[in-house]
Amino acid sequence: MTVRVQEAAFDLGAEANSFAAGHSDMGAMVTFAGIVRDLAQGDLDRMVIEHYPGMTERALEKIAGEAKDRWGLGDVLVIHRYGEMAPGEQIMMVAALAPHRKDAFEAAEFLMDYLKSRAPFWKKEFTSDGADWVASKAEDEDALTRW
Repeated sequence: MTVRVQEAAFDLGAEANSFAAGHSDMGAMVTFAGIVRDLAQGDLDRMVIEHYPGMTERALEKIAGEAKDRWGLGDVLVIHRYGEMAPGEQIMMVAALAPHRKDAFEAAEFLMDYLKSRAPFWKKEFTSDGADWVASKAEDEDALTRW
């Protein structure tokens, strides 16, 4: 199990290839990457993500471990960036290796739902009109009810 919270960008393909290497006993790998999305008005200059070092890693390790145990995963990878990012840049990645695809898909969805609603990150969007903290959305909270 690998959890990384980092400022630097990452290469999705290289991360996925490295993660899958040596796991010939696993039949499925699901990956997902979150990307900074421009606002509907098309005026997002940048997003800044903040976190508390130490606390954030512990929280992500706990949920990754829960996913690994719950779905009998061979391995889990979670990468989440912090700092300043422009529209189109990758924010995060999850990957789940499992003997069968259903478990890999469900575990990846579980991890993504958690990261979207419960992971201790704070996002601020900067536009030409100023800056605003990103508020949590009801649909993100509702997604957790299925787990």
